[in-house]
Amino acid sequence: MIQNEPVRRPVRTWLWIAAALVLALAVAAACIAPNNAAKDTPTPPSEDTSGGTVPSPTAAPEEAAADTQAETETAAQEPPSPDAAAELLSPALPGDEQYKGLPVGFTEDGFPYRGDPNAPIVMLEYSDYGCPFCNRYFVQTEPALDEAYVREGQVRVVFHDLPLVDLHPNAPAAHVASLCVADQGAELYWNMHAELFRSVEEWQDHSDPNAVFARLAEEVGADMELYNACIAEGSKTAVVEERVAAAQSRGFNGTPTFQFVRAADGGVFQLVGAQPYDQFSELIDALVAGETPQTTQQAAQPEPGIPFWATAEGWAPDPDRPGYNMAGDQYRGSLDAPVTVVEFSDFQCPFCKQHAETTQPVLDEKYVDTGKVLWVFKHFPLNIHPQAPAAGVAAECAAEQGQFEEMSKLLFANADAWSVNDPTPVFVDLAGQLGLDSAAFTACLAEPAMAERVNADLAAGQPYVRGTPTFIILKGDQGSIVPGALPADRFSAILDEELAGTESTN
Repeated sequence: MIQNEPVRRPVRTWLWIAAALVLALAVAAACIAPNNAAKDTPTPPSEDTSGGTVPSPTAAPEEAAADTQAETETAAQEPPSPDAAAELLSPALPGDEQYKGLPVGFTEDGFPYRGDPNAPIVMLEYSDYGCPFCNRYFVQTEPALDEAYVREGQVRVVFHDLPLVDLHPNAPAAHVASLCVADQGAELYWNMHAELFRSVEEWQDHSDPNAVFARLAEEVGADMELYNACIAEGSKTAVVEERVAAAQSRGFNGTPTFQFVRAADGGVFQLVGAQPYDQFSELIDALVAGETPQTTQQAAQPEPGIPFWATAEGWAPDPDRPGYNMAGDQYRGSLDAPVTVVEFSDFQCPFCKQHAETTQPVLDEKYVDTGKVLWVFKHFPLNIHPQAPAAGVAAECAAEQGQFEEMSKLLFANADAWSVNDPTPVFVDLAGQLGLDSAAFTACLAEPAMAERVNADLAAGQPYVRGTPTFIILKGDQGSIVPGALPADRFSAILDEELAGTESTN
C-alpha cells in the first residue's frame, strides 16, 4: 500500500491553530473515506463531517483513523455556490406507492425519495449501509424526523449512495442489491433499504454477502428472477460507482452527510454525522421559517485567543498535585523540552486505544523519556461513547492515588468490559488490580469534582477539537495539527522534523 503523507498543517499563531483545527478535523460522528479510496479523500469539504468543504486526514484508516463528533456551532454550513440547489436537485417523479404511509418514488435522476414530492425542504442523505454512524442515524433519528417532518409534508428525503469501500468492503455490493430491488418499485426499495441497515452485522464481514442480500430481497417480496438477472447483468455496480464519484466531486467523503435545500430561495445547508434529533429539528425549523439556521451564524464567530492550557504558564507543575500542571492536566516529560504535544483522547475510542497501545510507547521511549517532548493529556469524551466520561473520572480518581498512567492503560485494555450500562464495578475491579484503596476510589467516582475535571477538558477542547485522538504540537510560536492514530514511524517523522534545529534527535 502506498502510504500518504500525514496530515499536518503548520501554523504560526494560536488563532491559526484554532482555525486550522476547525478546517482539518471531523465535526461529527461519521465514517470517513481513506485517501486510497479516492485521490482527494477523506476530505469532507466543510466535512466522516462539517458538511462538505473542509479537508480531513489524508492517511489510510489504519494510519490516521479517528472518532469524530459534531459541535452545534459548526455542524451546519451554507455552501457558497448560488447554483448549488440546481446542481443538487432533480425533480421528484410523482407516483402512488407508499412506505409506512409515506409517499415514495424516484427522482428524474433515479434517486429514491420518501415524502411529499412538493415538500418545501429537500434533505439529501449521503449514506453507507456499512457505516455504523449511518446505522445509528437510521435507528435513532430517522424515525423521529419522518414523523415530525416527512409525514407532515415539510421535508422530502432523497437517498444518495456513498459506500466507503476502504472502510466497509461489502457495502458497495449492498448498495447494488438495493438498486436491483429498486427496479421493482419504490416501496420494495425502501423495505430493502431498511433490511440492509438492520442486518449489517450479518453481512458486513460475510465472505459471500450477496447470498445474504438475495435472501433479504426475497424476504421483502422482490421477484427473484428479475433480481438475480439484475445482479448478474452488473450495470448497478457502475451506477453506484458513478454516484460515489459524484458525491466525492462535491467534496463528500464522510457518512452520513446531509444537505438541506430550501425550495423557496434555493438556500443550501449541510449537516454531517449522526447528530442528535435536536440538531436536525433546529435546522429544519429555521429553514421552514425562512430563517438562516443559528448554527451557521455561530460558525462565523471569531476564534478565541490562546488558552491557558496551551501556554508555558499552564504547563508549569502544580506544587499541590503531583503529576498535574497548573492547567489541571496530567503531563509527563521535561518542562524544558523544546516541543510540547497536547493530546485530546477518549478512553472508549478504538483509535485512541490503537494510539495508546501501539504508538505511544514508542514515542515515550524515544522522545518523552529523553526530555525532547513534553506530553500533556486532556480528556475529550465523544458523545458517541456514553461511558467515556465515566472512564475519564476513573482515570482521575486513580490519579488521586498516583496511578493515572497505570489506570489509563487498563481502561484502554479493558474497554469492552466497562462499555456497559453500569461500568462502575469494572472500574473498581481495575482499581483493585492496581492495588488502589478501593473504598477511597469508589467514593471518588461519585465526587462531582472529578466529573468537572473531565467536563472542563471537554469544554476547553470544543472550540478546536472535533475528533479523537487529536494532537496539537507546539514549538515556540509555531504549531501543527496531527488528527488521528498514526503509526509510530509516521508520528516520529513529524516530531523529528519539529525537533530539527533544537538538538540532535539521534
